[in-house]
Amino acid sequence: MTLTAERYDTELHRNVGVFERTDFPADSAHEQVTFFQDPATGLKAIIAIHDTTLGPALGGTRYYPYADEAAALKDVLRLSRGMTYKSAIAGVDLGGGKAVIIGDPATGKSEALLEAYARFVQTLGGRYITAGDVGTNSDDLDVMGRATDYVVGCNTAAGGSGDSAPMTALGVFHGMRAAAQAKWGSPSLAGRTVGVEGAGKVGYQLIKLLLADGASVVATDVNAAALERVARDYREVTIAPAVIDRAVDVYAPCAMGATLTGESVAAITAEVICGAANNQLADTAVEHDLADRGIIWVPDYVANGGGLIQVAGERLGTSTKDVRTQVEKIFATVVQILDVAKREGILAGAAADAVAETRLAAAR
Repeated sequence: MTLTAERYDTELHRNVGVFERTDFPADSAHEQVTFFQDPATGLKAIIAIHDTTLGPALGGTRYYPYADEAAALKDVLRLSRGMTYKSAIAGVDLGGGKAVIIGDPATGKSEALLEAYARFVQTLGGRYITAGDVGTNSDDLDVMGRATDYVVGCNTAAGGSGDSAPMTALGVFHGMRAAAQAKWGSPSLAGRTVGVEGAGKVGYQLIKLLLADGASVVATDVNAAALERVARDYREVTIAPAVIDRAVDVYAPCAMGATLTGESVAAITAEVICGAANNQLADTAVEHDLADRGIIWVPDYVANGGGLIQVAGERLGTSTKDVRTQVEKIFATVVQILDVAKREGILAGAAADAVAETRLAAAR
């Protein structure tokens, strides 16, 4: 049965369900949404399978202290739809899916909980394949691998391809270079100042690439330990309480999504926005606001496809060299999208969607 997303309400007591939502496009039907819980370990999880036209749904498991189940559901539905488009535009034979575990990974995560979650993944029979995301890492995936066959991104010692953060950061870097070429006529970021919001797994790797290219970096994160690591390893990086409204050339959101709102866009000085965070736009109208101000935004699901390309390659036995080559092609993909947007007078988001939807339509 198809799950249509036609209405959403954050007030759970009003009993507004997933079949009656209005905060999703009419064509954003999900194939399957499954809720799991395991009282013994405290596990509460949701797995959303958006589309399996191109192959089994693959997407990371996000472990996050959502305010309530409604917030978790909204996030997993948006993220899973994004994975469908990410797979399509990355050229991999995978569908779109995502999972969330509700809770604080700093206090609630345990091997027993991860194994219980993995057993639930196993019950889906391969329709959903999990990987890492915010709040989960390769060590966690190793634990999940004890109870499910459908996990990628484990450590190399456990037979996986390891942490996908470096490849995700590499894709963002090349997407940023393509945007820089469109805006300033050169793909080099030397002499540019980049504000990196989120200095965790991907943000840390992105900072490394930016510094090597000659950029200046301003970094922020809500996690003090992440900032301490950056300050220790990269003394030339400026640590700031925020970067979105700072005087930078490029804003790189690499933490949670929805930081681009009507209000925040008004305060942005950056001329290019390209980062690893998913669902960066609070709503689609925000991209119009960015375009009105002449700001180039690289659609997030295009820029952050490097990790997906890596784990897709893991399933096929693709060499590390070939995976890297495919990730570097994100540069050409972004160039194509920005060229189409300029030529046809449409937004970059619409241009990217058209490329993804053409592949999906052909497969159907």
